[in-house]
Amino acid sequence: MPAKRKSDPHLTTAHVLFMDVVGYSKLLVNEQREVVHQLNQIVRKTAQFRKSEAGGKLISIPSGDGMALVFFQSPEEPVQCALEISRVLKNHPGLRLRMGVHSGPVDQVKDVNERPNVAGAGINIAQRVMDCGDAEHILVSKRVADDLAQDILWQPHLHDLGEYEVKHGVRVSVVNLYTEELGNPEVPEKFRQAKETQTTPTIPASDAKPAGRSRALIAALIIVAAAAAAGFYIFSHRSSSKAPPSSVAPALPAISEKSIAVLPFENLSEEKANAYFADGIQDEILTRLSKIANLKVISRTSTQHYKSAPENLPEIARQLGVAHILEGSVQKSGDAVRVNVQLIKAANDSHLWADTFDRKLTDIFSVESEVAKAVADQLRVKLTGQEEQVIAAKSTDNPEAYDAYLRALAYSLKAGAASANYLAAEKYLREAVRLDPRFALSWALLSYVDARGYITATLQPTVALREEARQAAETALTLQPNLGEALLAKGYYYYDCLKDYDTAVRYFEQARRFLPNSSRVPESLAYVERRRGQWERSESHFNEAERLDPRNVNLLFQHAFSYIVLRRFPEALRKLDQVLDIAPDDVDTLATKAAIAQTEGDLPRAAAILAPLHPAADDSIALETQVYQAILERRPAQIIPRLKEILAKPDPALGFINGELRFWLGWAQEVAGDHAAAQESWRQARSELEPFLKEQPDNYSLIDDLALTNMGLGDKAAAFRLIDQAVAAIPIEKDAKAGPAPIEILARVAAGMGEPDRAIAALQKLLSIPYEGPLASNMPLTPARLRLDPMFDPLRNDPRFQKLAAEPATK
Repeated sequence: MPAKRKSDPHLTTAHVLFMDVVGYSKLLVNEQREVVHQLNQIVRKTAQFRKSEAGGKLISIPSGDGMALVFFQSPEEPVQCALEISRVLKNHPGLRLRMGVHSGPVDQVKDVNERPNVAGAGINIAQRVMDCGDAEHILVSKRVADDLAQDILWQPHLHDLGEYEVKHGVRVSVVNLYTEELGNPEVPEKFRQAKETQTTPTIPASDAKPAGRSRALIAALIIVAAAAAAGFYIFSHRSSSKAPPSSVAPALPAISEKSIAVLPFENLSEEKANAYFADGIQDEILTRLSKIANLKVISRTSTQHYKSAPENLPEIARQLGVAHILEGSVQKSGDAVRVNVQLIKAANDSHLWADTFDRKLTDIFSVESEVAKAVADQLRVKLTGQEEQVIAAKSTDNPEAYDAYLRALAYSLKAGAASANYLAAEKYLREAVRLDPRFALSWALLSYVDARGYITATLQPTVALREEARQAAETALTLQPNLGEALLAKGYYYYDCLKDYDTAVRYFEQARRFLPNSSRVPESLAYVERRRGQWERSESHFNEAERLDPRNVNLLFQHAFSYIVLRRFPEALRKLDQVLDIAPDDVDTLATKAAIAQTEGDLPRAAAILAPLHPAADDSIALETQVYQAILERRPAQIIPRLKEILAKPDPALGFINGELRFWLGWAQEVAGDHAAAQESWRQARSELEPFLKEQPDNYSLIDDLALTNMGLGDKAAAFRLIDQAVAAIPIEKDAKAGPAPIEILARVAAGMGEPDRAIAALQKLLSIPYEGPLASNMPLTPARLRLDPMFDPLRNDPRFQKLAAEPATK
């Protein structure tokens, strides 16, 4: 990579990914050209490359049999890019790549063609690190490994290889980075050979013959080696020479000092109903801290599972990947508020700072601002002018409006997606904006709750709800155009309500500028990309979100669900186990594990998981998974009385879900052989479902329920008409995740209505693509489920169906 030096060079730290194709020199010229072209295409399509390139923070440099990518913001960028490339290469076994990563000083220069280039130890060491590896290895320098290990999500994937002597006698400390499915866990050949050499007799130095080089060349090499070693020492912010060679993971390095988690504040008020107020103060302080770009702040969704003042602070800090913990308590009596806070260095449980604030409710914002500023000062984080303004901002002058907002916030942050939580949050947010129409933060949260409730059907997804989400987001942005929460809410309106993904992404990316520590931004982008069918980009965004929010059970669950959609069930189960480590009794997670067992054809395993669960009607996922289990076992007698008991007193807040449960009752009765009872249940289900269709014309779940109900009643024309309506509501071209669901309904209806050709064609399509299923826990169809599901009984003797039911599904 020849480069022309600038007359006034300046050094900057870069994060370099160097890669080359293994076996490149053995290829024919035309094969080399094709391999390089293929590699370029793969690299350019990765999410990290596109993101960094779009931000103008990337230089790519060809190197004949590979390339170097020079990033400038974080050492995670080249590593994330390497993992994304590695994942794609699993589908290209003929393209064997090795990669090396290093952070170090570079000088940005121009090459002879006046194109951007770089020179310096940063890029040279990255190449040396790469040279140590074999095919599929992702090797990183010790410096990069130390930086990555500050985040607990990277720690299990870092495996110290020790030191290796590269060109000019320079020794580099190398770490092998691999996950369960990416990278190469084998010790590189060079390290194996070096270890073998250390254990065998060596030729005495006096017997070794000097190489036939001129003294001048030897002297020049000594100078180069000394310069390289000195440069590496000067610019490496951590010493790597003391790490002993090892084939196991090293002791974990120190976590960044500029990192903090805010644990739940204890409610000391006499009225225990004031717990929402303590939760709200904690979240408001955390939110202000999270808007400081140079401070790592763990999201509340990861800290809410801990007690207010736990005894094992060092272990909690390790789990969250932070050096400091902020604890506190809140006591509220009338309009008087006392807030106690203490900042603790987790490593030795020492108190760095503590204070008590006695204020009136009208002055509570000053407490939140003062605490955030004090924490920043203690951690020696310099605030920008904009950050100082954001931290000091007062969102409302109306204490009653703020109290209503805090109540709503507490409901919106509760784990799970129960309708009651959404309805309560909606109620208090409407009260907050009524009391203060200029309360932008409350308008933004109202829009977010509406949009999330709309897409999940946790709230009834009516046209009126969608319109309120739009108006609330627009009002928030009109009041505060630079409010990150408002930009995020507007993005969710476009994503959840309109399925306008391009516009949604623009708002999410704008929100990132104002919410640097928010896991919701990459989480949102993960959702968008999987709807677009960009599964690798979605995976990358999920990983980024989890680094910011490692114990967010909903985030982990959604990541698991992506694996389910892709039929990568072992990976999904591992993610679900992470959720259960945090929330051991989470019913939906347990039901989802059971649904995976059903989908894999293991009904005994599913039954063992479901047996202890007793879900109520508002936990329809778990309840319907139990009903489906009884149907798959062909033993529905015990579940029928349970459904009848629930439907005897239907909850109006559940809306169309009551009619959906009645459809399941009819199916269970039909499988039990009680045809007359099934017909009666389905007639009642249809009468309960149809009135909702007018207000919810785009609710494809409701339409699917009606299609299956009409099939049960023998109304073929109505069933197929409804399927056409569902396809129009959620076309597969617009939604790769949920769009295929109506095709499964088509397969079921066609099978039951005597149209085997249409059913087989639909099943062939479904088994070849990833998608979110329409029934129970939303599992995609698999051959194992085809063999068990009674709806496909009419196809059992069809050789085409028998072949589909015997083949493994395409992932």
